[in-house]
Amino acid sequence: MVVRFSALILALAAVAGSVLGLGEDLDRPLFGPPGSPIRVHESDEGLKQALLFAEERYNRGSNALHLRKVNRLISATKQLVKGIRYTITVEVSNTQCKKSTMLRTCDFYPEPQKLKTEVCLFEVWDIPWQGTSTLLKQKCQLKSQSSGFEPEAEQTNNGEDLSTNQPLEGSVELLSQFKDFMVKYDKLYSSQEEADRRLRIFHENLKTAEKLQSLDQGSAEYGVTKFSDLTEEEFRSTYLNPLLSQWTLHRPMKPAAPAKSPAPDAWDWRDKGAVSAVKNQGMCGSCWAFSVTGNIEGQWFLKNGSLLSLSEQELVDCDGLDQACKGGLPSNAYEAIEKLGGLETETDYSYTGHKQRCDFTNGKVAAYINSSMELSKDEKEIAAWLAENGPISVALNAFAMQFYRKGVSHPMKIFCNPWMIDHAVLMVGYGNRNNVPFWAIKNSWGEDYGEEGYYYLYRGSNACGINKMCSSAVVN
Repeated sequence: MVVRFSALILALAAVAGSVLGLGEDLDRPLFGPPGSPIRVHESDEGLKQALLFAEERYNRGSNALHLRKVNRLISATKQLVKGIRYTITVEVSNTQCKKSTMLRTCDFYPEPQKLKTEVCLFEVWDIPWQGTSTLLKQKCQLKSQSSGFEPEAEQTNNGEDLSTNQPLEGSVELLSQFKDFMVKYDKLYSSQEEADRRLRIFHENLKTAEKLQSLDQGSAEYGVTKFSDLTEEEFRSTYLNPLLSQWTLHRPMKPAAPAKSPAPDAWDWRDKGAVSAVKNQGMCGSCWAFSVTGNIEGQWFLKNGSLLSLSEQELVDCDGLDQACKGGLPSNAYEAIEKLGGLETETDYSYTGHKQRCDFTNGKVAAYINSSMELSKDEKEIAAWLAENGPISVALNAFAMQFYRKGVSHPMKIFCNPWMIDHAVLMVGYGNRNNVPFWAIKNSWGEDYGEEGYYYLYRGSNACGINKMCSSAVVN
C-alpha cells in the first residue's frame, strides 16, 4: 500500500480519534538499532541526575565568582555504551549566588546582560551499577546577543509534549504541515506505519530547525526542506560523505602558489560564465565527484574559453581509489582523472546515481587535467586565490544544511564541528549581504534546495571547517 497525503486528510477529518491518539506518540524517543542514541525528554530522571552532575563539574572548573546553572535544555540523547552516555545541549547562565554561599535557591539575574549565557555541550557517562559518573566532554560558547532569539522560540524548544499544551490544535497544525510537505516534495510511503514513523521524524526535525534558527549567528532561515522526513543518520548515510573526516586517508597534495593580488571586496564566477547549472547527486554519497568536476569545469573554461558539463558518473564508476556512492576524497578523484586520461561530458557519460560497470572511452575525453594542488587554510588567501584562479573544491560540516532554506548560515561551532567535515561542494564566489560576509557555495542536491541550489555560509570564522580542504585541479 502506498500512503499519499490523502491519508492525512482523512486523519484530519477524524480529528477526535486519530489526532489525539497520534499526539500522544509525537514526543516519544525514536529508537534506532541497539546501542544507537535516542532522544530523551527533560522529565527523564537519569537525565536530571546527569545535568546536575555536569552543572557541578562545570562550576568546579570555573573561576567565576557566581554559581552558574542550566537555564534551558535545548536537546538531549542517551546511548547504551557499557552504561549510559548522555549527550546534552543546554544554556548555562549566571545566578545571583556566590560560590561561597550555600543557599537552597539561586535565582538568575533579571537583567539579560548579567546572565552571560553560554551554549554548552556536555557528554556524561553514567554507570549506575557502579555509582560512577564521568564528564567526557564539555564545550561551551558564549551565546551571541544578536542571535535573533525570541522568547516565543524558547517556549517551543523546552521539550514539552505538544499534546499536553494544545492536544487538538497542535496536532492538526502538525498534520497540515506534514501534508503540505508530502505534496510539495511528492513523498510516498509504503504503509501507514511508515507514514506515521515519518511524521514523528518530521516533528522532531521541526524542533531541530527551531533550535538552529534560534541560535544561528547569521541571517539564515531554517525550516522544512525535502530532507525533513529523514533522521540525521539517514540523511548522513544517504547524502553525505563520511570519508572526508577520516584524515588518515587523505593523500598529500602539493601546495598552491598564493594569489598575486589581494582579494577584491566581492567576486562571483557565475557572473563570468565559469559555473555550470546546479546538478543533483540523488540518493548517492557522490558529492566528492560533483565538487571535483565543478572545479575542473571552471578551470577548463578559464584556459579554453568553453564551459562544459563534465561527467560525475565516470568517477562513480571508474575511480578505483574511492567508494562511489559510499564516499570519496577530492585528492583521490584528481589522481583517478589523471590516470584515466580525462573526463567525458555529461551528455556522453550521463549520471545514474548508482555504481555500474566502467564505460569510459578515451576517444570521448572532453577535458583533462595535468595535476592538482591544495590551497591555503586562511580565508583571506582563499578569497584572493578564488578571484584570481576560479571556483574551488571545498568541504564542510553539513549538519545545518539539512534544514537550510535561505540567507547566510552561521551555525555555532558546537553544532558544526570544523573537524567533522562530511560534504564536498564547490565554492564559486563571496561577498556581503547587509554587512554579513558570505561564501557562495554550489551544492549538488538539485535546484529545489536552498537558494536555487546554492548554500550561503558565513565568511571569516572558518565556519563549519570550510577552510580545511580547499583544492583545485591544474590545467596547463
